[in-house]
Amino acid sequence: MSNEQLEMLAAEAGLSVDWKDANARPQRVSPEVLRKVLDGLGYPAENDEQITASLKRLQDQSLSTTPPPLLTVDHGSNLDLSPWFKPETPFVLELADGARLDAKLTAKAELPALATVGYQQLAIDGQHLTIAVAPTSAYTLAMATDVTVPRAWGLTLQLYYLRREGDGGFGDTQALETFARSAGERGASAIAISPVHAMFANDSERFSPYSPSSRLFLNALYAAPGAILGERAVRIAIEETGLGEELKRLETLPLIDWPAAAAAKWKMFRALYAAFIGSDHPLHEDFNSFRHAGGEALENHCRFEAMRDQCELLGISGNWHEWPEQYKSPRSPAIDEFAASHSEQIGFHAFAQWLIARGLERAQTAARSSGMSVGLIGDLAVGADGAGSQAWSRQDELLSALTVGAPPDILNRSGQSWGISAFSPTGLKRNGFRAFIEMLRANFAHAGGLRIDHVMGLQRLWVVPLGSPPSEGAYLNYPLDDMLRLLCLESWRHKAVVLGEDLGTVPEGLHEKLSTRGILGMRVLLFEQDNGQFKPIIKWSDDALATTSTHDLPTLTGWLSELDIEWNKTLGHIDDDTERHWREGRERERHGLRAALKENYGMHDSNDSDLIDGSVRYLGHTRAPLVLLPIEDALGIEEQANLPGTIDSHPNWRRRLPGDSASLLDNTNAARRLEILASARQQAAERDQ
Repeated sequence: MSNEQLEMLAAEAGLSVDWKDANARPQRVSPEVLRKVLDGLGYPAENDEQITASLKRLQDQSLSTTPPPLLTVDHGSNLDLSPWFKPETPFVLELADGARLDAKLTAKAELPALATVGYQQLAIDGQHLTIAVAPTSAYTLAMATDVTVPRAWGLTLQLYYLRREGDGGFGDTQALETFARSAGERGASAIAISPVHAMFANDSERFSPYSPSSRLFLNALYAAPGAILGERAVRIAIEETGLGEELKRLETLPLIDWPAAAAAKWKMFRALYAAFIGSDHPLHEDFNSFRHAGGEALENHCRFEAMRDQCELLGISGNWHEWPEQYKSPRSPAIDEFAASHSEQIGFHAFAQWLIARGLERAQTAARSSGMSVGLIGDLAVGADGAGSQAWSRQDELLSALTVGAPPDILNRSGQSWGISAFSPTGLKRNGFRAFIEMLRANFAHAGGLRIDHVMGLQRLWVVPLGSPPSEGAYLNYPLDDMLRLLCLESWRHKAVVLGEDLGTVPEGLHEKLSTRGILGMRVLLFEQDNGQFKPIIKWSDDALATTSTHDLPTLTGWLSELDIEWNKTLGHIDDDTERHWREGRERERHGLRAALKENYGMHDSNDSDLIDGSVRYLGHTRAPLVLLPIEDALGIEEQANLPGTIDSHPNWRRRLPGDSASLLDNTNAARRLEILASARQQAAERDQ
């Protein structure tokens, strides 16, 4: 068997045979791993015959005389169509603004530069395709704030953290609405929230917001039905279901009991739906309009959830890969028959999606009306579960046989497997980037910005065959320029800023590409130092947001007290030597932070609370266009949201905040730190104008 042919196939399929690890050391994917990954991509490579056949299939696709259904181009640039059309071929172009252009390709078979940004419809030589003309930059913070050199600030928040009376045991959109008003009144420009993607409705044990069923729809559990249907309807539903005492119990718990809280809320939702469809409710028209606008995508998601409900009743697997063959495709006659006989159950899931969508709209409206220039910033997870709704409905565009993760590095010697599927690069191109575009639109719909988790995934992702260890994977490359253009176009269309989480191993040149496109990177205080030497304020990047920490890192209080090290030691993640090494390093870093704050602000012998105040001021004075302060650091909370490498041994995604969302920012620590941050940002703005 020829390794040369195998590697040629891998390269043609978009895999990097050679790559560099986090220490810049050259690495090479073994032939055995390449075969498994290629099989997951749909290109069998177990023997020479299979390699030859797979290679021919890929090469035939690249040599096709038929153009893909969508092509992208930057505004002001010509588009080369010479692979498919002859010079001076006549064409008709329907522009995004409704105008029509009758012309010919240039002598180089190029489509002339277009003045209109948007999706244009091209008819040429008997073929029809879409031309996505992208602005050269995403919608920027300068555009949002109407300030040439913005020095804005905001907060980051796990949505489930929030509390309000009647929330049923975890945060919801009504608590978010209240919190947004409170933050806006204090001068915040934005609130970055945790992902609100759709989870598995009947499996409340799967509550990590970064492992959703679908990135096209929303986690209905976060809906606050009283804000939409009225509190009287909710009271009646609670009385009918007898949930009153259970909901009160759940609200008092120090940690979220997701199975119990989810079960109670779904029970309440079902009672609300029964009352809603059995009445002449004035919001029927709005619900029907929402469902109609959701189209096939919403219908498929609701059918999927109804199918899983039925599987649970029958005691069979809810994993669509294990369903009878006739139910594996959303377009099969069997699914249509199922839908006809389960219309009420499907309607219920549409009702739940309507509630959460309207709730998020209210929260964003509250944020903007309180004075925020951006408002809510959503969080886009890297991928979706391969057994979920999005993978079922978009099988040609998602790779459900591969999981996304990270190769071994210093912090994770075995690598990471995140249990989520990625887009298929060839599937995206073949389908006109439909799944990518609809995902962007869904996530921009109720926000003024979007944070893209692991933004490096627009260029490449580490993919691992299901059942293989994370180390046995390979980098799969994506059409970065196309995806960046579409991201900028949708950002521009929605007037929403874009933040790219670019921490970790970043491909060479990506930082610069993101900056050129107006996409803010991310810089974390805990990382902006070298062996305890913290970066001077004026040296911080002006093309990245600044923050003290993230959901995967210790809070500042936890970092200062070494609680994260204690957790790792207690759980057996590190040995004695590693613990000692980590604690010695932390002492150097604490000393370095004190030295930096002393140099800038003359702080001496500060306690931990003073150090946090100083750190907030320090970030506020940087050149970052946007500073996002985690609510944990505003309040001085010690515990972190998530401890990477754990599932049940650490209470990931279950913590709650100590006060009601309406008064949370009145907390002494929070009020003081927000004043410090607002003042520092104003001083930075005056310095940098």
